[in-house]
Amino acid sequence: MNKAVKIIIVMAVALATTACEKVDHRRAVYMIIDTSGTYAKEVDKAGRVISYLLGKLNSGDALAVAQVKSRSFSEKDIVAKVTFDKTPSKATEQKRAFRQKIHNFTKKVKRSRGSAYTDITGALIQGVEFVNETGAGNKTILVFSDMREELGKGTVRNFPIDMSGIEVVALNVTKLKADNVDPRRYLDRLDRWEKRLRQAGAKDWKKVNDLEHLERIFR
Repeated sequence: MNKAVKIIIVMAVALATTACEKVDHRRAVYMIIDTSGTYAKEVDKAGRVISYLLGKLNSGDALAVAQVKSRSFSEKDIVAKVTFDKTPSKATEQKRAFRQKIHNFTKKVKRSRGSAYTDITGALIQGVEFVNETGAGNKTILVFSDMREELGKGTVRNFPIDMSGIEVVALNVTKLKADNVDPRRYLDRLDRWEKRLRQAGAKDWKKVNDLEHLERIFR
């Protein structure tokens, strides 16, 4: 092997090593929980998902949970958010505090009436802001909803949004009464969301209805 080839190999290895060092393995997750109408009754299942996330996320990762109401593009809709500390004991404390906030939230939702409308798009835009601001290399938005968006009068959401580099996972997409009459309604609803989000640049879209296999969220 001549000297020129050796130099090229050394340079290639150095470049590859540098590239690997720049990869950001941190994860940012924004979970949206539908609290409208009768779907609010599903909130306990959402709590199971959050418990899974708390067990899965590590130091440096970020997690936020927000509720979907009639209008949901607001920091006020974020129930809890955290970036986990690099110190294990501190991260454990943060997770304990997060669980308590979610516990209080679910109790409140079960006592109250669900909101009249469902602003999924507004919640998605708020989620995009959160995951992008963390600077994490892996960004995921979870939507815990039946995926039926109903906007109140004067709420404008028919404009393009930028989901570039973000994975979107629809969770617990329950079937409505109308879906049982005509299953095509359910399938069409999911197809419309997938088409819209992929066109917006989403890195991936998938549905996870079996909450016994939450590992599929990050698969």
